[in-house]
Amino acid sequence: MTRYQRSSQIWSLLICAANERQSYTYGGIADILGFGGAGTMAQFLGPIMWLCEDNDWPPITVLVVNQDTGLPGQGLSTLEEVNTDREDVFNFDWFSVEPPQIEDFANADRA
Repeated sequence: MTRYQRSSQIWSLLICAANERQSYTYGGIADILGFGGAGTMAQFLGPIMWLCEDNDWPPITVLVVNQDTGLPGQGLSTLEEVNTDREDVFNFDWFSVEPPQIEDFANADRA
């Protein structure tokens, strides 16, 4: 499976989490995907973060947090406004957005 296919899977998890006003830990997502640890999440979350930025959507990756701190990783470009960003994500109608395709994640990626 490609990294953009994994981004698509995570996208689905995150829009459901947003709808339920919940978050996931990096490790929780790694467990769902069947990975041995959370250290590989940036390569999948980055394309999601950039797709949100390119479309002026709230940064849905703010819902993926460190188990110990409860905060997103430092790679999230809007970390200084984490509480505001989280509320924006919770209040956004993600189900009104046409689901992104694999190539949308690839085209948005800055890696």
